[in-house]
Amino acid sequence: MRFAIYGTGGVGGYFGGRLAESGEDVTFIARGAHLEAMQRDGLTIESPDGDIHLPETQATDDPADIGTVDCVIVAVKAWQVPEAAKAMRPLIGPDTVVLPLENGVEAADQLTAELGGNHVIGGLCGIVAYRERPGRIRHVGVDPFIRLGERDNRPSERTVALKDSLSNAKGIQAEIPDDIQVAIWSKFLFICAMSGVGAITRAPIGNTRALDETRRLFIAVMEEICAVAQASGVIMPDDAIERAMNFIEALPENSTASMQRDIMEGHPSELEAQNGAVVRLGQQYGVATPVNAVIHAALLPQERKARSD
Repeated sequence: MRFAIYGTGGVGGYFGGRLAESGEDVTFIARGAHLEAMQRDGLTIESPDGDIHLPETQATDDPADIGTVDCVIVAVKAWQVPEAAKAMRPLIGPDTVVLPLENGVEAADQLTAELGGNHVIGGLCGIVAYRERPGRIRHVGVDPFIRLGERDNRPSERTVALKDSLSNAKGIQAEIPDDIQVAIWSKFLFICAMSGVGAITRAPIGNTRALDETRRLFIAVMEEICAVAQASGVIMPDDAIERAMNFIEALPENSTASMQRDIMEGHPSELEAQNGAVVRLGQQYGVATPVNAVIHAALLPQERKARSD
């Protein structure tokens, strides 16, 4: 398949690199020093599953240079999706599939609004990875996985073909869950709690999960998310919070969420797409979300400052 990776940070760099390693036709969309390093020296991925170096990579900052592709993997930050959706139009042909891997629950709707629902499928991923420096991605935790499916859960040839291409790459577990919306909200459950609690405490997951006070905070955030999901028509499993907490327990002690790292470093973050989205959707569906509202309000001044800077 012919892939375009829109956003070549930890997520896009890792999954795109693994696809390229397996022989797929992959072009990375990046910018600045990262793009220059990839064009000059290729892409390096350091991973517990085995390091790789791609000495030559197809990389550009202009989607028009690429033309239409079979699949666009969208791996920008959640707050960048609306802008990316407009810019990726040159990549979209009649049969192009767009797979969003953002944190949050709104990316597919945002892409659909710009590109049309016939192109966009549901998706999520799991990985702890980041861009260590230009041209180098470091994978530090979680066995990397991608889950994808048609947004209405109907079987389709295109999702099976995409799953097979992803599964053929070393270091990627790909599957089509029975209900992609439940899968997306289940991931949102733990990443939103981990991001919000991590951002207000400035502590890694090993510290926050060890304290009764912050463990209760994780659970309170998740209870509100489950209530909002149900109000929106997504019925979460009875053990959804238990499973999310088990995932948090399994993370390396020094793990931090990308939203937490961005806030701690003074960068614009996914606050509005995570805890802010819980508050916003709660208001839409008439669900009280006081814990997420406090987290959102506590972090909002720094978020506004990062965006104005």
